[in-house]
Amino acid sequence: MQHRALIEQRPWLLASLIAGISYWFVAGSWIPGLYLILWKGAGVGLLAFYAWRHHPVPDAHRIALLMVLGALGDMVLEVNFTGGALAFLLGHMAAIALCLKHRRQGIDMVEQCTIAALLLGVPAASFVLTRHPEVALYALGLGGMTAAAFASDFPRRRVALGAAMFALSDLLIFARLGPLADSAVPHLLVWPLYYFGQFLITVGVIGALRRKGEFAAF
Repeated sequence: MQHRALIEQRPWLLASLIAGISYWFVAGSWIPGLYLILWKGAGVGLLAFYAWRHHPVPDAHRIALLMVLGALGDMVLEVNFTGGALAFLLGHMAAIALCLKHRRQGIDMVEQCTIAALLLGVPAASFVLTRHPEVALYALGLGGMTAAAFASDFPRRRVALGAAMFALSDLLIFARLGPLADSAVPHLLVWPLYYFGQFLITVGVIGALRRKGEFAAF
């Protein structure tokens, strides 16, 4: 049953990859704004659909909610920066709650220092890049999400790495408001870092839930 369910749901991951990768090529093109906004939200939105349909367990639905908020943020950001940031902040809160539920046991001193560095370093870097306190306030949630992912027992090579890619994507957005205002680097890297970060978080969490046996009853 598990093997068949995985095969049945893989098309949603493929559809997400197609939407997410293709958006990078069409962003800023001749496509009308509304269609482009929907295209932008489709990549992460399909990840939410994959997680929701994967199995009817609460934690799969929580990661789906996280991706819904991400997709909503992607789209709203195009018309209202503050509204989009709020959607992402709510997503960070949801991610923190999920990761704390699955927190890793026996974290050593080096890991504790890394968690503290992520928690404090991300908002500090955001403030240095923008000099805007409200950006640093948002980045507290971003740093908390990244630190919580590292502190969780989800696979770090997927979930913590994906969270770090998300954080780096946002830092490049902030840098675009300041020292990298005239650089092509943010334009080239922001979307792939963000999208593939979300992709790694989703498949990492779903894979971990499967290994933990949360889907065994289905």
